[in-house]
Amino acid sequence: MKRTSVKLPDDLDARLRHEADLRGTTIAEITRAALEHHLGAGKRRRLGAAAAGGSGQADISERVEEIINAETPRSR
Repeated sequence: MKRTSVKLPDDLDARLRHEADLRGTTIAEITRAALEHHLGAGKRRRLGAAAAGGSGQADISERVEEIINAETPRSR
């Protein structure tokens, strides 16, 4: 296991120490758990928006300007 130093603002350090006391555990364990949660426990994070707007049309990237122009109200 590697040792890593992290500089924390005083208020975050106090909250971290308080949480460790409440849980009866160490600051290191809380920090590891928070990092695992944030980083996905060894899994690669998937972009949430990937394929969210899938239209099924293969030429969208080629027609992007045409599509934007068609959807954008023209000023008069």
